[in-house]
Amino acid sequence: MKPYFSIIIPLYNKEKHIIDTLNSVWSQSVSGFEVIVVNDGSTDGSLDQVNAVNDERLHIFSIKNQGVSNARNYGISKANADLIVFLDADDVWFEHHLKDLKDLHEEFPNCGMYCKAYDKKDGSILIPSKFKNIPNDRLWKGIVNDYFDSSLINSIAWTSAVMVPKNIFEKIGNFNIIYNSGEDTDLWIRIGLKFSIAFSNKVSAIHNLSSENKITDLKLSSRNHLDFNMFQKEESLNNGLKKYLDLNRYSLAIQYKLEHNILEAKNIYKQINLDNLTSLQKFIFSLPASAIRPILKSRNSLRQLGLNLRLFR
Repeated sequence: MKPYFSIIIPLYNKEKHIIDTLNSVWSQSVSGFEVIVVNDGSTDGSLDQVNAVNDERLHIFSIKNQGVSNARNYGISKANADLIVFLDADDVWFEHHLKDLKDLHEEFPNCGMYCKAYDKKDGSILIPSKFKNIPNDRLWKGIVNDYFDSSLINSIAWTSAVMVPKNIFEKIGNFNIIYNSGEDTDLWIRIGLKFSIAFSNKVSAIHNLSSENKITDLKLSSRNHLDFNMFQKEESLNNGLKKYLDLNRYSLAIQYKLEHNILEAKNIYKQINLDNLTSLQKFIFSLPASAIRPILKSRNSLRQLGLNLRLFR
C-alpha cells in the first residue's frame, strides 16, 4: 500500500541522537508512513545504530558525503508518498506531529507547504518560538497571510517541522546543492513566493540546538552561504520579503564581524535598508566584536533564567 507520508532523515555522524529521533517517529499516533534514512557518509557509529532497527517501514540508503541538501534530494527521489516530511537526525517530534500535519493537509489541501510550531532546546533550556501576526491561540491553524512577515521573529518553516507535497518539488526544484548554509531558507523563499502556506500553532517538534556535528558550528568562511541577492527582483516588489532578507543579512553581517571578516560584514550591511532594523540592532553592529561577544553571552545567561533576548530578529 502506498504510504501517506515519506519521512526523510539525512544522517551524518549523529550516533548519539538518531535512535531518539527514530523513536519519536515510531511513537506517532498515526500510521501509513515510510522512513527514508539517507546516510551521508557517516564516519561514526550512526549507520550501525540505524541498521540495528528492525522495522519494515524503515529504508536505509548510504551515499557518498556531499552535504545535507544532496542527501535530502536523494531521499525525495526515493520517496513513494505524495507528501514529503523532513526530520533532522538530532531533532524529535511529539506523538501528534504527523496527525497534525495530516489534519492540516486535509483542511487546506492546495498549499505549497505545511508548517508546524516548534520549540528550541539548548541543553536543558526550552525556548518557545514566537511567530509574528499569528494568533496566540496554540490551537490556531490556517493559511498564513504573509509568510515572510510572519517569519520575522522565528521562521514559520523549520526543516524538522515542515511537509511539502512532492509535486511542488517538480514545479520549483529541490534543495539547491550549491549551498551548505541557508539551503533550507532558499527553498522556503521559493515556495513562499509562489504558493499558499498552511500553519498550525500547536507545538509538535523540538529543535535541538546543542547537538554535535552541526554545520552551523563551522565558520561562515568555510561554508557556501545562500546569496540573498538572488532575490533582488522579488524583494524590490515585496516589502515583507525585503525586511525578511534584511534581517537575515543582518544576522550574517554580525557573524562575519565576530569572525573578524570586517570587509564582508560591511558589504552585507550596506545592502540592508536600515529602516528595517531597530536602534538596538544598529547600535550592536557599530560595536567591535570584542563588545558584541559579551552581549551574546549575556543573552545565553538570560536563557538560563527563562528569558529570551532577541537581538537579531
